[in-house]
Amino acid sequence: MSSQPARLAGIDALKAIGSQLIVLHHLAFYGPMSDAAHSLAPALIDWLADYARIAVQLFLVIGGFLAARSLAPDGLLRASRPLAALLRRYRKLVVPFAAAIVLAIAAAALARQGMDHPSIPAPPQWGQLLAHLLLLHDVLDIDALSAGVWYVAIDFQLFGLLLLALWLARRMPAGWRVRVGVALVAALGLASLFWFNRDAGWDMWAIYFFGAYGLGVLGYWASNRGRSPWWIAALAAVGVAALMVDMRSRIALAVVVALWLAMARRGGWLSSWPRGRVFATFGAISYSVFLVHFPICLLVNSLMSQLAPGMPWLNAAGMAMAWLASNAAGALFYRYVESRDPLASLGKLLLRNRTGLAG
Repeated sequence: MSSQPARLAGIDALKAIGSQLIVLHHLAFYGPMSDAAHSLAPALIDWLADYARIAVQLFLVIGGFLAARSLAPDGLLRASRPLAALLRRYRKLVVPFAAAIVLAIAAAALARQGMDHPSIPAPPQWGQLLAHLLLLHDVLDIDALSAGVWYVAIDFQLFGLLLLALWLARRMPAGWRVRVGVALVAALGLASLFWFNRDAGWDMWAIYFFGAYGLGVLGYWASNRGRSPWWIAALAAVGVAALMVDMRSRIALAVVVALWLAMARRGGWLSSWPRGRVFATFGAISYSVFLVHFPICLLVNSLMSQLAPGMPWLNAAGMAMAWLASNAAGALFYRYVESRDPLASLGKLLLRNRTGLAG
């Protein structure tokens, strides 16, 4: 049994902050409410619309950090069946994702009754639905059915790419496996930071984002007590070099987060600081909030466009209401969908029924 704590307070705090910034970004970026309320706080709304999306870097780095923790905490792939590990990751991502897509389709249909706005996705086609379920919507250049769904596909690609690199390394002679695994991950990260991440044409593929994800993976390995502190220094040096070649705020944030996670774990306080039920709760439900917030925001936008068109204060209140409702819906979604795994529950129910019929 693993001695690692189930949850890490520092990561919960980052997830909580990141998820809220993403919700606020989409509230500012999409829908007529932010247009109507813009005059009340133009600098804040502009910042949320233009810059808050950088919070996705938190999740990329955390994703790599946690993937290293579960797959190869010492640098050597532990999963005896890599394909099964990949399928588990797909199921963990896609089961709640599919439920959220159903909610998004229903919310878009309702929102169309109250407003005509480009942020409302068009009615879906069967091929579009299938592409979403297979996480191929961006690759096939198919319109998204909800905001931010590209991230789910990229998360799965990144996990698969890391798993492939670690599996290849495990096929090396015993004394070389960890070294080759680290080298492959480092090579992918360097290729991303210095080449692919500088060309937005690659942003539908994992290699574009592997710089941030790889920083998380390498940050975890660098935080192992047996590693020299120079690992963390090398990580910082690579980050600085990448920024000198091409200054990107998203990469700067990824470097800072990776270094913070590495030092926090090495210092022994990542699991215990910052303490607080608020961070723990909002960190736990962050994926659910991410999945359901856009349908909620669409519905509130539609409601306010009918009740208070062009009224700044009422639309600002509508934005606050949409933000609160997104978190409440995320908490319910986490409790009844994400944490329960409906497919497993359905399988148990069918097995129970079959057993009863056989008896």
